[in-house]
Amino acid sequence: MNNFNDKINFVWSIAELLRGPYKPNQYKDVMLPLVVLRRLDCVLEPTKDSVLEKYEAMKGGKVQNLDPILNKVSGHNFNNISKFTFKKLKDDPDNLAANLTAFIKGFSANARDIIDKFGFEKEIKKRLDWWDKLKSNQMKGEKNPPDEE
Repeated sequence: MNNFNDKINFVWSIAELLRGPYKPNQYKDVMLPLVVLRRLDCVLEPTKDSVLEKYEAMKGGKVQNLDPILNKVSGHNFNNISKFTFKKLKDDPDNLAANLTAFIKGFSANARDIIDKFGFEKEIKKRLDWWDKLKSNQMKGEKNPPDEE
């Protein structure tokens, strides 16, 4: 995915997954956070496995704040310890809300500070969690998202 257009197409393919819970005029609520998350995902991709290996080896040990160590492994001032990448998120559309939330929570504190400014986790809970449950028939008779009833 070195081509800029490939990256744009990939982000829009994620938007296609949102067609169910979102109307086109609501895409603006999710596209900027998704673009930022995808960019962070692309930056961390080459070192993702190494970061996860180091995290698994060190978690529960003497060092409480692993971020400086994991940042060094990632080669950036941030890291992500979630098992998810955007590709893995896309491969499991039936659990998008839970997996996307886990992906976001996997970022280091400094990256989370930026991501939290979008209020995206609240948006995920409001719409994507509702959509996942609707698709799995856990919400019989509820056809509208919470803010559209």
